[in-house]
Amino acid sequence: MNWIVWIIIGCEIGFWVFVILGLFTRYVFNKKNLGLFFLAMTPIIDLVLLTATALDLYNGATATIAHALAAIYIGISVGFGKIMINWADERFQYYVTKTGAKPVKLYGLAYAKNYFKGWTRHLISYVIGASLIGLVYLIIKDSDRTAAFMQVLSGWTLVLAIDFIISISYFIFPRKQKSELF
Repeated sequence: MNWIVWIIIGCEIGFWVFVILGLFTRYVFNKKNLGLFFLAMTPIIDLVLLTATALDLYNGATATIAHALAAIYIGISVGFGKIMINWADERFQYYVTKTGAKPVKLYGLAYAKNYFKGWTRHLISYVIGASLIGLVYLIIKDSDRTAAFMQVLSGWTLVLAIDFIISISYFIFPRKQKSELF
């Protein structure tokens, strides 16, 4: 397995380790500043991944799906990072420390709007990831070495389009509560 895959896996694990450390430190040990420090470390993980990927490609590696996944990871981390941390924070407070409100399940138009906001974050993630892929493509100037980028980008474009269709479908066929189903 390509070493860049291990870097991606390590960065994903590192992201969630810092999130969990931040939440535990903040709520269990009541060290809010230290908890904030751990949560603030999550963007550093993106920087590590970006640097490792750039160095590998700069040193002559042929771009692989793993390199493209690094761009996707960074795009998703930027587009969804704050939302993922807020989601984890809300659930940690409710399920672990029993101090927060129960997470609210959305239905109907509220769910459709929320899902569409998620799709717009997906679009932002796509633009960031695609821009990184395009930038590397322009820097390398070798379509043979960057062919994997175009394959991954076309697949991601399809996923984005499907996600958009699903998003719109929730406006047409709203999600209903279980009691409304029968």
